[in-house]
Amino acid sequence: MMKLLDLYCGVGGASAGYYKAGFDVTGIDLKHGRRYPYKYIKGDVLLYLQDLDFLRSFDIIHASPPCQTHSITQHLRNAQGKSTSKLDLIPQTRAALIASGKPYVIENVPGSPLINPIQLCGSSFALQVRRHRLFESNMKLTGSVCDHKAQGRPVGVYGSLNDQIPKGGKTATTIDEGRDAMGMPWAIWTELVEAIPPAYSEYIGKQIINLPSDLRLC
Repeated sequence: MMKLLDLYCGVGGASAGYYKAGFDVTGIDLKHGRRYPYKYIKGDVLLYLQDLDFLRSFDIIHASPPCQTHSITQHLRNAQGKSTSKLDLIPQTRAALIASGKPYVIENVPGSPLINPIQLCGSSFALQVRRHRLFESNMKLTGSVCDHKAQGRPVGVYGSLNDQIPKGGKTATTIDEGRDAMGMPWAIWTELVEAIPPAYSEYIGKQIINLPSDLRLC
């Protein structure tokens, strides 16, 4: 079983998908990890990125650097008078992953400075949430084709529960609706807002496992 390291793992949305795809998953984040379902290391990801021997002890590395700088929901938070983060850890995360020489995936939001990314959409996986996300990799991966028409009106999992959004739109009414939309029954609302649906990383993980070992690095 290949070992996968999930950096900035949060509550484990990406980790859950990779686990379903067949990986032995370890996550690292500064949060307490009480609801994280797999092997967990509480710590500063930036420190672990400096330890190339540690990174090289894994077969695959996934990273989801903080995305508030690039998220379109930053404008919503500004409009609602909520604080926003200007953090952008993509460049230094990428540099460390390249230095490790390991196959990697970096996930972030549309508008983020990823290099030749693929895009995934919840409508491609029969999910109620839409949540477009980009994935950069040094492996050859294939994105999904959106099917918004078949999906219909998506369930919003951002901002606050039962939130009326300026210029139309509405978020999930209950936590259970948000959990069902994301496919993450163990997470609380603030964690769902920051996560990616496990269906995304399961899709990517299955592609990686099916790649010949000599093609896992482009």
